[in-house]
Amino acid sequence: MTKRNRPWGYNPNTVQSAGRELRPDTLAVRGALMRTGFQETSEALFLNSGFTYDFAEQAEASFAETEDHHLYSRFSNPTVQMFEERLALIEGAEAAHATGSGMSAMFASVACLVSSGDRVVASGAMFSSCYVVLTEILPRWGVEVEVVIDNTPEAWAKALSKKAKAVFIETPSNPLMEIVDIALVAELSHKAGALLIVDNVMASPVLQKPLELGADVVMYSATKHIDGQGRVLGGALLGSKEYIDQHLKPFTRHTGPSLSPFNAWVLLKSLETMSMRVHKMADSAFEVATAMSSHAAFKNVHHPFLDSHPSQALAKKQMLKGGTTLALELKSKEQAFNLMNRLEVIDISNNLGDSRSLITHPASSTHRRLDPETQARMGISPGTLRLSIGLEDPKDLIEDLLLALKG
Repeated sequence: MTKRNRPWGYNPNTVQSAGRELRPDTLAVRGALMRTGFQETSEALFLNSGFTYDFAEQAEASFAETEDHHLYSRFSNPTVQMFEERLALIEGAEAAHATGSGMSAMFASVACLVSSGDRVVASGAMFSSCYVVLTEILPRWGVEVEVVIDNTPEAWAKALSKKAKAVFIETPSNPLMEIVDIALVAELSHKAGALLIVDNVMASPVLQKPLELGADVVMYSATKHIDGQGRVLGGALLGSKEYIDQHLKPFTRHTGPSLSPFNAWVLLKSLETMSMRVHKMADSAFEVATAMSSHAAFKNVHHPFLDSHPSQALAKKQMLKGGTTLALELKSKEQAFNLMNRLEVIDISNNLGDSRSLITHPASSTHRRLDPETQARMGISPGTLRLSIGLEDPKDLIEDLLLALKG
């Protein structure tokens, strides 16, 4: 087949026309590329809500899923499909499904599996909205949820000594970068009959590959790192074709957390630069964390690759680099607010994984929904700050923090 005559839907990375497997950075630019008859260079943007059929029989066959045809953009869309397939190629997953936000992906990942009477096990440190879904919403459905407070092999073994339907972990955790042993929990989960779902938002597809460590499902807020430029919301779930087709899609088709085609198009373009951005941001985050770790103002600096991190060895085993985010602990909320208010380069914002460095006070923002006891159990104190490092020169960021600390 000549290049000039490639039909819509031609994918050089599944067809393997070059006779070799392409690497992630190449897939980020060329993976799952589908062109129309106009042979456009950039991916086409299909904003339409619906699709037509040549015959009534074709419509019937399409709804019966005996013919591959887009039905309605709440179910699938060509631009969204390109994003899903490209992300799956980068992740090394059989299949992917995109959603309108990270939290819709998180909720759907578990909700599509469980029924009343089922049991879910979860890590103790996580983003507050995930915690609310697991500990408040699912129990109202009659789902038993056990949160593993102590992140130790013994605690995980005890929690998974009984049958479970799903296990949800976040590693590194938001905001204190707690590390969960993915391979260990995967083995224990499978023995308990459960699927392991890993929230990989803080590491991104660039720095950690949960599927290679035994996880069954990987979850993303595509808003962070994947877009990573403060433009659009999005979410994604990746795993086996069976999980996506038999569990997830039947749930999302009827509940409707679909990703808009425009957002999918933006995310497609973002994937092209994701690796470069994340590597730069991760290198800068480690430089900033190292510089701040010796400053007397901080009670603690949390970054997975610092020598002071209790799970440094595990983090280095699981992750390529330590991530783009760190946590800073001051003595009080007053000191934390004073530091934030004196910053001139770093913005105050509750987002993360962005090209701009952003700082937030979790206790009063991202984790405000949790009661003080739960915050304290997660290690979030009134003086805790979460700092997401962007693409600025790290020396400017260090200088900004030092000047703010001087007052």
